[in-house]
Amino acid sequence: MHGGASIGWLLMVLCAVSGAYCLLRARTGTPRERRTARSEALMGFGMAAMAVPAAVLSPPGWAWAVYAVLFGAAALRALRPALRGGHHLHHLIGSLAMVYMAVAMSPAVTGSGGGGHAGHGTAAGVGGMPLLTGVLLVYYAFYVLGAAGRLLPGAAVPPTGGTGAIGRGPGGLGGGTDGRPELTTACRLTMGIGMFAMLLTL
Repeated sequence: MHGGASIGWLLMVLCAVSGAYCLLRARTGTPRERRTARSEALMGFGMAAMAVPAAVLSPPGWAWAVYAVLFGAAALRALRPALRGGHHLHHLIGSLAMVYMAVAMSPAVTGSGGGGHAGHGTAAGVGGMPLLTGVLLVYYAFYVLGAAGRLLPGAAVPPTGGTGAIGRGPGGLGGGTDGRPELTTACRLTMGIGMFAMLLTL
C-alpha cells in the first residue's frame, strides 16, 4: 500500500480479526443473522488477503480472477436480499467493490507481472476508473462516519426485531442485532475503514 508495508500489515490484521469475530457471530442468532455474519466474515478475510504486503507475498495472476469470481458470486447471493434494503444493500455494494478491486489490481489491467499487490506498493500502473473509485470512496466515507456515530455514547438504539433497516437501530447501517451490537458495529467500522484505505490505492 502507499503508506508502506506496516500499514498493509495493520490493515491485514484488522480485517482478519474482524473476519474471525464475524465467524464467531455466525454460530449464534437467527438464520438471517448467521447468514449476514458469514457474508461479513468472507469480506473480512478477503480484504485481509488483498492487504498482505507485496514484499511478503505476491499472489499469482490467477488469484485475482478467483477473488473476482468469489465475490461476484457473493454479490449475486446478496442481490435478492438487497432489494429489501438495510445492511444487505451494503453487502451487495461491498461485494461489487471487491470484484472491482480484484479486476483493477489484476496483472492484465496493471500490466505488472507480480500481480495486483504491485498496485499497493506504487501508484504507477494501477488500474481502476477514477469516477467509480471516487463514488465508492464517498460511499465508504459516509458509511464509516455513520458507523462511528453509532459507537458514541447514547447513540445506539435498542434492537427492534432485527429488521435491518437503515437508521433503525443496531440492525441498520453499521449496526448489528446480536447480543453485542457495539462489537458488531466496531467490526463493520473496521472493515469500512479498510475498504476505504484499499480504494485509495487504486
